[in-house]
Amino acid sequence: MDFDEDANLDLSKVEDARGGGGGFSGGPMVVGGGALGLIVTVVLALLGYNTLGDDSSSPAPSSSANLAQECAVSNAQRFELVQCRQVAVFDDLRDYWSTEGTKALGAQYADPRLRFFTQGVNTACGQATSAVGPFYCPGDQRIYIDLGFYDELAQRFGAPGEFAQAYVLAHEFGHHIQYLTGFESEVRRLQQRDPGNENKYSIALELQADCFAGVWTRNASGGAQSLVESVSAEDIKSALQAAGAVGDDRIQEQSGGRVNPETWTHGSAAQREQWFNTGHSSGDPKTCSTLDRV
Repeated sequence: MDFDEDANLDLSKVEDARGGGGGFSGGPMVVGGGALGLIVTVVLALLGYNTLGDDSSSPAPSSSANLAQECAVSNAQRFELVQCRQVAVFDDLRDYWSTEGTKALGAQYADPRLRFFTQGVNTACGQATSAVGPFYCPGDQRIYIDLGFYDELAQRFGAPGEFAQAYVLAHEFGHHIQYLTGFESEVRRLQQRDPGNENKYSIALELQADCFAGVWTRNASGGAQSLVESVSAEDIKSALQAAGAVGDDRIQEQSGGRVNPETWTHGSAAQREQWFNTGHSSGDPKTCSTLDRV
């Protein structure tokens, strides 16, 4: 993945709360996966509604002054920094989804915010620790990422590479698109009406976000203000590797437990790779209809 070295990064929707714990106080939380913690909750779509409880919290103040300095055009090494690469990918996602993406879906676009944090964070969906991994909170329309997660993704899950990191952010951005289209709220209603199939609906939500990540990947570098100049075949391989690494079956195998499809909430490795490929092959978000195909 190559970036436009001369481009100015737009930090207007990025909040940097690294180092301050994001306003979080209190002991560690077990969120969405019991003792498995990070492994089970790599990308949570319904985090705020199903697991975090109290929704009275809100993000603490943040500053992007240091981030602006780190990611300035004058820093020739800026794209060697994961935070600057994430901002560039985030800006490219905004460029695609604010134009072609939401137009294809007939949705009205609004930007999410991207918030970097360490250790823990307060959100409109409640409090979370870094153990939950990256997540999207519909309550405040923010994507939350502790950048240290990407070390875990490479070392523990065997999914290294810059584009594996881009895939994770694109997946979380996909959850924001689901919020804008009403698909996220539709899934929640279905879960309430049919609790026996709650996991099935959750899987549909996650696989659509994977598909949306594939759609953006196909369209990356094609926008009017694109910051991504090129995506290679090796990048696609890296994204597929990351998608497969966080499949429910792979996670259960890694944890030493029995593979039990009835407990899955995100889909198998094969499903996640398949839906990323569906989006990437078509480049059209209308092909990402997962609800009746899981």
